[in-house]
Amino acid sequence: MKTYMLIICLWLSLPAWAQSGWHPAGDHLMTDFAQQVNPQHPWPEYPRPQMERKAWMNLNGLWNYALTDVLDDQIPRHWDGQILVPFAIESALSGVGKAVGQHQLLWYEKKFVVPAAWKNKHILLHFDAVDWQTKVFLNGHEIGAHQGGYDAFDFDITPYLIPDSNELIVQVWDPSDAGYQPRGKQVNHPEGIWYTAVTGIWQTVWLEPVAAAHIVSLKYYPDIDRQICDVVTSVSDTAATNRIRIIVSDHGKIVARAESAPGENIRLHIPSPHLWSPDDPFLYDVTVQLLQGGKVVDEVQSYLGMRNIAVTRDATGNYRIVLNHRFLFQLGFLDQGWWPDGLYTPPTDSAIRFDLQQVKQFGYNLLRKHVKVEPQRWYYWCDRMGILVWQDMPSGDLQEQRRNDNGEIIRTAQSALDFREELKTMIDQHFNHPSIIMWVPFNEGWGQFQTLAIDNWVKKYDPTRLVDGASGWFDFVGAGDVEDMHKYPGPGIPEDKHDHRARVLGEYGGLGLPIEGHTWQPRQNWGYVTYKDTAELRQAYLHLVNQLPTLIRQGLSAAVYTQLTDVEVEVNGFMTYDRKVMKLMSPETVEANRRVLQTTIQE
Repeated sequence: MKTYMLIICLWLSLPAWAQSGWHPAGDHLMTDFAQQVNPQHPWPEYPRPQMERKAWMNLNGLWNYALTDVLDDQIPRHWDGQILVPFAIESALSGVGKAVGQHQLLWYEKKFVVPAAWKNKHILLHFDAVDWQTKVFLNGHEIGAHQGGYDAFDFDITPYLIPDSNELIVQVWDPSDAGYQPRGKQVNHPEGIWYTAVTGIWQTVWLEPVAAAHIVSLKYYPDIDRQICDVVTSVSDTAATNRIRIIVSDHGKIVARAESAPGENIRLHIPSPHLWSPDDPFLYDVTVQLLQGGKVVDEVQSYLGMRNIAVTRDATGNYRIVLNHRFLFQLGFLDQGWWPDGLYTPPTDSAIRFDLQQVKQFGYNLLRKHVKVEPQRWYYWCDRMGILVWQDMPSGDLQEQRRNDNGEIIRTAQSALDFREELKTMIDQHFNHPSIIMWVPFNEGWGQFQTLAIDNWVKKYDPTRLVDGASGWFDFVGAGDVEDMHKYPGPGIPEDKHDHRARVLGEYGGLGLPIEGHTWQPRQNWGYVTYKDTAELRQAYLHLVNQLPTLIRQGLSAAVYTQLTDVEVEVNGFMTYDRKVMKLMSPETVEANRRVLQTTIQE
């Protein structure tokens, strides 16, 4: 009996992929979440929680792949092997672990059958993110192309489908750091604060059946003072006979209902709204219906957070960031969003939740998502758990050396156009997340250009959020809503330029400690300042964070500690890269964080 129970325990402890024949590539550091990856059904969760339909098909899993010369753009006749989608080819969880540069094309192949129940529907093929330039072929036909590494895109593939097995081919080219495109911290030769490049599909690929007339997008404009939320919808068919109906509920009880023609502003009156905040991340349930002749032809489930973010002057004359008209000091981590096993892609949905739970348990209320855009479910969990987000635009054109007298680079017309288009798309696709309270177009001068013009455009385009015009380095008077200082190890407070902006510490800390057995490489790891053990590290952290109350009284509105996790050779994380050691977590550090936030309440 004991032997039998031992066999059962050993079998249960095996990774989800142990019996599949697939396994991660290489021998790099891994998180425990990698063992939960099922190669038959990786990332099975619905990928778009802000606009959910009942019917969909996940195409994640093992695909065929091939690498060819960039000059050979013919669909391969033979495949090099299998790759696990949605993990980038460079990652261990792809099962491949190969670097791809500007001189190669990456090809994918997948066969699928459309369910018979979807007959007479239009079929949309969704790619939630592919880095960087993509061409898509179905059953021998080129059906479309896309450029951009961080945004979702889709194609109506209905005309190209056949009744039996359909063959999907995807071609990707990514120049990585040889190109001007937004790429964040990806480089072909990683070192220091620059990390392994990712190429190709790195978020979920899926199919969705819709009616010919269907809802395309939603935008919420909450106004807590007027107790309303304006909604702008986009539909595929704006026929005069169509109507849009929106129903807002609080745990099943309808609190608001409105209807209008597609394309018109829909105003929802929400009496005494329950406000969203980190301490009470309340979300209303929303149902959106498209009607034709009184009949519902499309319906999506969504959610809404009622909150306000602004900068106001307090009684001492300091400009402060206020959430729902209340000053709440924002204390958080710089979050790079990298994983040792999946690189850009978290291993599982539970891995995302784990990271965010550590943030909350440490007593923090903020993450600055650093020069990367996450899958929609990451923001969904921030919305649900109550974590404020500053969202960086991924930087690009870092090789450009030409600069004007203000330190801004001089981009080519094409580079400038692509940046603006990807910035707009990032805002559009994340517009409804109440957790996102600030856009950060530029970081430390990386690709920074036309600062005032771009900041002003973002502020006008999205009046529901703040703008951090330039996080660190090249600041301009009046640029955005905050003046942002970086200081290592810090802390510090920006000089008051008397231009109606709040003052924030966008980066500080960077205290390093390599933990043996939990590093990307055994030696030559890096931090802004390095310590010998966790006791010394925590004492150094306390020395920094205990200075914040004084800076708050002087006018500081936020402080962002570098950083949430170790990343590759950078070992200045709150936790190790494999998420197994919480280097900074202790009763003393948590209490110090609580005192910082309490300071804002008492002042």
